[in-house]
Amino acid sequence: MTPDRGYVLCTTPRSGSNYLCQLLASTGVLGRPLEYFNGPGRRRLDWTGYPDDPREQLAVVLREGATPNGCYGLKIFPSQADQAQAAGWIQALPNLAFVHLRREDLLGQAISWARGQLTGQYRSASLARGEPVYDPDRIEARLGDIVREEARWSRFFARTGRTPARLVYEAVIADPQGAVDQVSRLVGVERAVCDPSAVDLRIQRDALNAEWRIRFLAERGGRDQVDPV
Repeated sequence: MTPDRGYVLCTTPRSGSNYLCQLLASTGVLGRPLEYFNGPGRRRLDWTGYPDDPREQLAVVLREGATPNGCYGLKIFPSQADQAQAAGWIQALPNLAFVHLRREDLLGQAISWARGQLTGQYRSASLARGEPVYDPDRIEARLGDIVREEARWSRFFARTGRTPARLVYEAVIADPQGAVDQVSRLVGVERAVCDPSAVDLRIQRDALNAEWRIRFLAERGGRDQVDPV
């Protein structure tokens, strides 16, 4: 079937989006969402020869990102949306619906991002390529990045008048099927049942993350000023 409807997960790094993508794909009827506008990432992970041209990537979304019922899915960060803009990705994808996925624990998200940059391990199924060394400047920089990226999505939805389905990472973890139900209602797909056994990702957060949080709050949490974005 030619893809005739779908959704995009609008999110930021370390928001649990890989986990949600696997949950949605496990239904067999809600597309196969991936970062299709991330050529280097796709080639590094699983797709030799993946294109960098956004127009070619759009074709991949509709060809590989769709399930047989005609529903497609993809995931995107603001920086990737910038690169895809020249291809008119929003207009090119039929009946595109929007899902905004965010994380309540922004500091935890920043710590996770900083640690991923240091180790190169962004998925539990991948091997670490470096050592995690506590760096409060890096954590604070990633916290600022997350706030700015979230502000960009908020501004986009306000400026365009689009109302996305809204998901929170912590709620997705607590009720995976509930998150899947919300997306399935958005795109009009019935009987979308997720299969957690098909998800090979596990929470990477551990005692080291907790230790970094304590140290960071002790060192940086005492400032009373409201920081600029």
